[in-house]
Amino acid sequence: MIFDYNVIWDSMPLYLSGMVETLKLLGISLFFGLLVALPLGLMRVSKRPWVNFPAWLYTYVIRGTPMLVQLFLIYYGLAQFEVVRESFMWPLLSSATFCACLAFAINTSAYTAEIIAGSLKATPHGEIEAAKAMGMSPSKMYRRILLPSAMRRALPQYSNEVIMMLQTTSLASIVTLIDITGAARTVNAQYYLPFEAYITAGAFYLCLTFILVRLFKLAERRWLGYMAPRKA
Repeated sequence: MIFDYNVIWDSMPLYLSGMVETLKLLGISLFFGLLVALPLGLMRVSKRPWVNFPAWLYTYVIRGTPMLVQLFLIYYGLAQFEVVRESFMWPLLSSATFCACLAFAINTSAYTAEIIAGSLKATPHGEIEAAKAMGMSPSKMYRRILLPSAMRRALPQYSNEVIMMLQTTSLASIVTLIDITGAARTVNAQYYLPFEAYITAGAFYLCLTFILVRLFKLAERRWLGYMAPRKA
C-alpha cells in the first residue's frame, strides 16, 4: 500500500480550516456548557428536594441518551414543528453551527455539573468550619471558599470531559459542518482515499489532545500544587 502524500498536502488548507471549525465548536460549547453547569452543580448538592430533583433529572436524561440522538433532535427534530419554524428562533435553529454548539453545550453541561457537584461534596469539612467561624454567610462561603476550591479539585476530571468533547465534535460533520472529520470525509469523497483521509484527521485530533493535556497539566501544577505529596 502506497500512502498518497500529495493528496494530503494539497488538502491541508481544508484540514486547517476544519481544525479552526473544530476549535470554535469546542470553545463555544465548553464556555456555555460551563455557565449552565455551575448553577446545576450547586443545585445538585442542595438538600432541598425541589431544588435537587430538577438538576438530577436534567443530568440523568442528558447523560443517559446518546450525543448523536440529541444532535439529531435539535437539528432535524425541531424543524418539523411549525411553531418553531415561525418563531424568532428559527434563523438560529436553522443554522448547523448553532444547533451543533447547542447540542454539545447541553451535553457537556450535564457531565460538568456532576463533576462540580462531586467536587463540592468532597470539600474537606475543615474548610466549611473555617468559613463558618469567620462569620461568612452561605452565599459568601460558596463564592469565596467552596466553589473556587471545588473548581480546582475538579480540574483532572474536567480535563477528561474536555478531551471527550473534542472527540465528540467530530459528530458535527454529520450535520454538514466541515470540521476535521468533515474535511476527511470531503477528501475521501473526492479522491476515494479513506485511509489517507482519516489517518490525517486522526493525527490532527491526536495533536490537539496532546496540547490540551499539556495545558491542563500546567493548570493542575499551578492550582493543585499544594495538594501534591511533599518530599521528605
